[in-house]
Amino acid sequence: MADGQELQQLKKRFAELAQRSFDQGIYTFTPFLGLSEQQAFYEIQREILYAGFAMEGGSPLCERKMIRFGQPEQLGYETAYPIRCLKIEPCSLKFAQQLAHRDFLGAIMNLGIERSTVGDIFVQEKEAVLFCQESIAPFLTEQLCKVRHTQVRCQATEIPQNLQSPELEERSISVSSARIDALLSKLYDLSRSKSIELFRAGRVFVNGRLMENNSYILKESDLVSARGFGRFVYTGQQGETRKGKLRVGAKIYGSVRREDKV
Repeated sequence: MADGQELQQLKKRFAELAQRSFDQGIYTFTPFLGLSEQQAFYEIQREILYAGFAMEGGSPLCERKMIRFGQPEQLGYETAYPIRCLKIEPCSLKFAQQLAHRDFLGAIMNLGIERSTVGDIFVQEKEAVLFCQESIAPFLTEQLCKVRHTQVRCQATEIPQNLQSPELEERSISVSSARIDALLSKLYDLSRSKSIELFRAGRVFVNGRLMENNSYILKESDLVSARGFGRFVYTGQQGETRKGKLRVGAKIYGSVRREDKV
């Protein structure tokens, strides 16, 4: 997560890209941005609306996204985002390890490239689909040969039609209310005080935007991201328990990660 000074520099860079797009009549692009970096954009969004913008990660399922400044109505032409889709698969399926997201990301980062050049990684069984900047795609296809102890090949591919988000675990829990801090506490086995610390640390996002209000009442289909723990979709109220508490539903992305300290 970027610190305060880095986020201020990022805001300045957003303004520069917007102005360049407007002055020169061209599209300009950011690298891939995480949630906290996207929030930095939202904080100055009104100041640079004049340039027009859109966001894209390669697939509607992507969390990490690029911002494109400029719009067809003003510029008179369209252009694609400089995003490429790569497939990483074992050279020999028989001897391949079971690999996780962190394994693929670690192998990519060990090649010495910047995190901002890489978007989302979707792991499906023993292979992965990766979104990256167009400029580094040739380097990755040539240099990414091993993930942990598994020999792999990396090649350009079309976005798979069956691309899926991580498996969702459906949960039904009882809470006193649909407050966001109550669900975080219950789903991630946190004390209420520790869940509140997540908000103070700027680590909770709802639908991609920073959420500082720990008493926010969740709405059906809200996507909640808690950095260091994971993501879940709130699926709404299901009724009441005998003791008068609310029974609500949530779908959790992948396995729940817990941290001893926040």
